[in-house]
Amino acid sequence: MLDGHLLRKIKFVVVSTYRTAVSVVESSRTGKAALAALRATGRTYARVLHQLWLEVTGFTFLAMAAVGAMAGVREYGKYQTGHATGPGRLVLAVCFTASFTWFGLSSFWRVRRASKQRN
Repeated sequence: MLDGHLLRKIKFVVVSTYRTAVSVVESSRTGKAALAALRATGRTYARVLHQLWLEVTGFTFLAMAAVGAMAGVREYGKYQTGHATGPGRLVLAVCFTASFTWFGLSSFWRVRRASKQRN
């Protein structure tokens, strides 16, 4: 395990090397253009990856809500036939389905809102 003093030294070396490399690259027009291109590309990739992250999590939440809905239907059938001891599991399945549906839809709404702001 690394102690704090060694980690501070490593951080100092990495930061100073980064700053030196950036200052060397920015000293030429080609270097400045290359850095500008890398920054623009990085921003674009970051935006796309964030959108993908929101869409994947939204889909996952909606899939989990579908599983909860199926469990709710099963519990409702048990409740109607009198095989359930009470409505607790049915209420839990409904609350689970509603909350995960909300999480999934809000994730997709965030993607849509972000894309509208960019355009």
